[in-house]
Amino acid sequence: MADYEKMQLFEDQPIRTAWDEEQEEWYFSVVDVVGVLTGQDTPRGASNYWAKLKQRLKEEGADQLLTNCQQLKLKATDGKRRLTDVATTEQLLRIIQSVPSPRAEPLKMWLAQVGRERIDETLDPEQIAERLVATYERQGYTREWINQRLQAISARKELTDEWKDRGVTQHSEYAILTDEITRAWSGMSTRQYKNLKGLKKESLRDNMSTAELVLNMLAEISTKEISQTEKPEGFTENREVAQRGGRIAGNARRELEQQTGRPVITRKTAAQLNHAVTAMLENSVKEAEGSAAIPENKNE
Repeated sequence: MADYEKMQLFEDQPIRTAWDEEQEEWYFSVVDVVGVLTGQDTPRGASNYWAKLKQRLKEEGADQLLTNCQQLKLKATDGKRRLTDVATTEQLLRIIQSVPSPRAEPLKMWLAQVGRERIDETLDPEQIAERLVATYERQGYTREWINQRLQAISARKELTDEWKDRGVTQHSEYAILTDEITRAWSGMSTRQYKNLKGLKKESLRDNMSTAELVLNMLAEISTKEISQTEKPEGFTENREVAQRGGRIAGNARRELEQQTGRPVITRKTAAQLNHAVTAMLENSVKEAEGSAAIPENKNE
């Protein structure tokens, strides 16, 4: 669900967050927020407090609030990812009301500020583009690749907006439709494609060549155009359109491969494609420094 994670600071105390691009919503780690509110010294203490608070909220009839809270795999203090209760800004404000704390009001103002930054970006798309360009440049991607990636992001947003208009609402349905498009043009599922490149948590699109990006974008644009023309309703009809849109790009891929005599799809990742040479070097330095400072854990 989450497009990217970010460690935000409230009065120098970390709060794990995740941004959902499709829902345009921040999700906050409830345990982290509760820990800040109650001044807990350890994650265990914050977790215990949240467990008791959940029970109290349930007794007060706030079942709907707790049901709507979701779980995401966020990185814990030991570096491992674990399922963590998360809440939107609106849900957190309700939870904060149930915690007697002098830090409640400052935290509410902080939540509003975090949300406002994203709202400003929504109202001014140039801010989003500037943020993305700066992020990719820091990672060492070339300007040519970045421009192509921005166009692909725009095409993806147009497609997901079209799916919403056509009655697709569940995150699982978005994933299946995306998988159908990927399979139709590349011959692989999204998971198989990532396995080919040796990716785990990394973004597949951030590790595509320019040709791969263009064909994936063609598949999504074709799906959107067909959908706007035929106006499918519900998941089943949209799935059939997704397959057809993907096949258009699949035909283009096979034609290009026939003309060039080489495959479009590559096992290479961003660093190997020389998109992100700087990032590769920086990561190598960080890994070396980390290895020197922290003993290797054979169990991870």
